[in-house]
Amino acid sequence: MPRALWKDFISFGLVSVPVELHPAEDRKEFSFSMLDKRDFSPVGYRRYSKKSGKEVAWGDIVKGYEYEKDQYVVLSPEDFRLANVKASGTIDIQTFVPVADIPPQYFDHPYYLAPRERGEKVYTLLRETLASSKRAAIAQFVLRSHEHLAAVVAEDKALMLITLRYENELREPARLNLPAAGKGTRVTQKEVDLARRLIDDMSGKWKPTAFKDTYHADLMKRIKEKIKKGQTKEITEPSGDETAEPRSAKVIDLASLLKQSLEGGTERSAAPARRPKARGKPNLRVVESHRGSRPAAKRKRA
Repeated sequence: MPRALWKDFISFGLVSVPVELHPAEDRKEFSFSMLDKRDFSPVGYRRYSKKSGKEVAWGDIVKGYEYEKDQYVVLSPEDFRLANVKASGTIDIQTFVPVADIPPQYFDHPYYLAPRERGEKVYTLLRETLASSKRAAIAQFVLRSHEHLAAVVAEDKALMLITLRYENELREPARLNLPAAGKGTRVTQKEVDLARRLIDDMSGKWKPTAFKDTYHADLMKRIKEKIKKGQTKEITEPSGDETAEPRSAKVIDLASLLKQSLEGGTERSAAPARRPKARGKPNLRVVESHRGSRPAAKRKRA
């Protein structure tokens, strides 16, 4: 079993559940080394004293808060614990809310909670109660010197802890140049109905296994290709013939575009209505997975 990140208790009312925290993410990421492009030698980084210029060992490093210019107050792990003894020791549940009431933009990182010794029964009780009520336990706890807001939810046989963003950590959309209803952005009921039909036609059950991270495999294939060709020290320059064509600034008939998508679509380029329809590739890229759901118009013979 992987090493736990954190061990303590979930606390609500007079109930305490001994648990340990495990990461639920398993990101498929590359680990790249930084190289000097002149001789491809590895570039290293070191911790050094800005005063003496000498390297400092990890054991000699402490955390400090700069309260005035070049003036620091040193903080040890005990200082972080003493700042809030209760918060640093438990996942303190504040309330229970319907899971569906938490907006998606608040969710952050997922973790698994596993029961510790003698905590199996109360762990199971909390899990089954959350599952049957379709509620999340909203809690606060401290991890790595930072207080987190979190939702504890039931997921199959596990309790999951998903950290949440605080309200003041989300930016207001008011700073964005968002379109308002009016001239130039007015949407007709016909367009809404057509868009709704397209969404209904593409709708289905959530199947996470249907989506694959192909870029990781594609990049690995490219790496192996360069090794096979003996291009391990060759910096690939941008290819001029692979630049994307600029999008047309021409105003399009949105209703017509949606209708074409529903009927199987035409090629992406804007074309007169009389132009024969291309087989297969739909007008909107997102329709591609549903190409077979509606027969595409056949190409007219010349």
